[in-house]
Parts: sequence; structure tokens; C-alpha cells
Amino acid sequence: MENCVVQAGSRIGNFCRVRSNLLFCALLILIAVIGAAPQPAMANHSFASQSYFVYVGTYTGPKSKGIYTYRFDSHTGRLTPIGLAAQLPNPSFLVTDSDHRHLYAATEMGEHGPGDSSGSISSFSIDADTGALRFLNKVPSSGNETAHLALDRTGKILFVANYGSGSVAAFGINPDGSIGARTGFDQHTGSSVNSERQSSPHPHEVVLSPDNRFLFVPDLGTDRVYRYRIDAAKQSFAASDPPYVTVDAGLGPRHILFGPGAKFAYLVCEMGSRVVVFSYDAGRGLLRPIQTISTLPSGFKGHDQSAEIKMDRTGRYLYVSNRGDDSITVFSIHPQSGMLDKVQTAPTLGAWPRDFALDPTGRFALVANQNSDDLTLFTIDAANGHLRPAATDARLHIGAPVCIVFVPAGESRTSPVREPAAQR
Repeated sequence: MENCVVQAGSRIGNFCRVRSNLLFCALLILIAVIGAAPQPAMANHSFASQSYFVYVGTYTGPKSKGIYTYRFDSHTGRLTPIGLAAQLPNPSFLVTDSDHRHLYAATEMGEHGPGDSSGSISSFSIDADTGALRFLNKVPSSGNETAHLALDRTGKILFVANYGSGSVAAFGINPDGSIGARTGFDQHTGSSVNSERQSSPHPHEVVLSPDNRFLFVPDLGTDRVYRYRIDAAKQSFAASDPPYVTVDAGLGPRHILFGPGAKFAYLVCEMGSRVVVFSYDAGRGLLRPIQTISTLPSGFKGHDQSAEIKMDRTGRYLYVSNRGDDSITVFSIHPQSGMLDKVQTAPTLGAWPRDFALDPTGRFALVANQNSDDLTLFTIDAANGHLRPAATDARLHIGAPVCIVFVPAGESRTSPVREPAAQR
């Protein structure tokens, strides 16, 4: 390279002596140096070339049989169906370990028809190249209508929320990824103001604090968010003091997540179609409510049940799905106060959006519309967080989709995902 630069500089110097224009010479020398320098190769693992598997859990019946797999191209947003990955009843929630080597599925209701509400949890290994799932084992969930699963940060404890029977359980994870013995259990008690839906406890989710010290459980039936301390040595959990924080009666807590730095937490309430914002004391694991805001557009009339809540990778935008209004509401997050401002309500182009997921690159949102039997794809505007229907095939048919999980495929499993420049 040095010889190239010297030769280029010599040729330009001769030309400059003829022109006697120092400024012009300097500019030409700069151009020559840049042109002679070797150009950096394109990174092999840029976000634009990432490939993912998408696993979709369904309510099973005439239109679906279990967990389905798609291949996702994060550059184009194209979803290509692969097929049925695992046949099992009502896999309504899915989760993977941090290495994406194993997938765990909650069977919300049993195998023996509508009257069987017994829950179970199943484990699978994931083939990184094909996306195929290999069944490992299946165990009872210690409750009915199992709604949610979560792995602790070590990947050695699987927590379970049993919505129907009002209980929370923990299971050890064996070295091969299969589910081991039950290691913890707690039965919730109590009720709230809605006699039809809140006559008994209904834990809806299990969520780990970012530091892996606490377990939080939103309970729709009691209008509480329970708090437990995690016992890593025993692969279990224990009640904390105070054991829970209460929200306004009748809101029906459903799902909760933590913001960047664990300074704030955000709870979507199903029955009240509200988001409750909490300040969070990470040292003591305490939540304090500071804001409650509607997820619905002004003037909405009718029945709605808010469902899922997600945050973008930058921590600037919060997304909540509304079943009834059939939309996703986008909120901007104030970086200092953690408070929310509503910036968009986007129709999901389908009915009853029970779940949605933001792809790992942060460029797309994929929505599971349970009652219209389809997946709809949206692009995310990095400048304002808004959702827009994707220009590619924006709708795919699948029977009663209710859960979406992205998993890196092949070499992408160990490749870093680069942020789009506009989001840095």
C-alpha cells in the first residue's frame, strides 16, 4: 500500500507543478490515498444477513397440531414455512435457553378434550442447522391451565405459572436440557372485585429480575404482582417481605418487563387495558407504581383485553397488544422519568393479537392473531418506533397462533447482531 501511495503522490505532484494549484494538489493526493487503500471487507455476520428460525405455538384443533417452524430472513423480512416441528396439545407458551439449544413448551390444557385442564411442560433440543425439534421429556406442571414459563439466567431453573389452579412452581433442568424434579411450589390465595374473572388467584406470568435475584408473578385474579427470592443453590424460590404489590382493583395484571438499567418496570393489565409503570429498587426488589396509562385509542368503545408487552432494543419504545381493538399501541419512554407517552395505535390486520415478537435485529414485529388464524409482519421505524405493514408478504395463515419465539439459525447462533445505524 505504501508504494501505491508514493507512486500516486509522485504522479499527482508532477501534475500539481504544472497547475501550480496547491489546494487542488492536496485534494487529488487525498483522493489517491483513499483509492489506493484496501477497502474493508463486508462483515460476515452483519445484522442484514442474519437467519433465524421462528417457532410458533398454537391452540390445537382442526387447524393446528402443535409447534410450527418458519425460517426468517432479517434482511427482507420474508418468512418461509418449514412445517410442524412438534405435535403436542395446546403449546400456548414457548421459551428457549440463552444458548438457544433447548426449547420448553407449556401445554395449557390436557390431551383429553375441553374438560381436561391439566397442564404439562415439555422439553426439546434444537437442531441449529435445520430448526428441527427433538423431544426430550414431558412432566406435569403441578397445576391447571399452565400459562407461562421462564428460565433463570443460569438456565438451571424453570419457573411455571399455572393460571387455572393459581400456583407457581419451579423445576430443575438436567445437564442434557430435559426437565428434572420439581424443586419449589407456592399456592396463591385471594380474590378481587370481578366475580366472574377474579373469584380466585390466576398467576399469569413468571419473570426474573435482571440480576436474577427475584421472581415476579403478575396475578390477574388478585390484582397483585407477587415477589419471591430465588434460591439458586436449591434451584427454587421463597416468599419475600412484602410478598406482593397491589394495583388498582379490577385491572387484572398479566405480563411485566423491566426497562434498561432496571430502574423501571412495566406491567400490562389485561382486564383494564392499562399499563402500570413502576419505579424499581433493584437492591431490595421493590416495585412502586408511578403511572397508569390506557393502551386504547381515545373514544374506543367495546370489549378489550390487553395481552402482550414488549420493549425495543434501544429502550425507547414500549409495545402492547390489544385484543378487541385488535391493535398494537406504541409508547415512547421518557429516559429519565420512565413515564410513557402514547405515539401510535396500529391495527394488527387480524383478530385477537394474543402475542407478538420483535425480531432480534429490531427492524420487524411479527404478530400472532389468534382468532383470524394468521401471522402479520410489520416494519419498525427506528426514528419514532411506529409500526407499518411490511412490504413483503405481510400475512401467513396458521391455525390459532398464540406464541412466537425467534432463534438464531446455524452460524447466526454465535454471531453478534449489529444494531441498525439509526438506532445507535
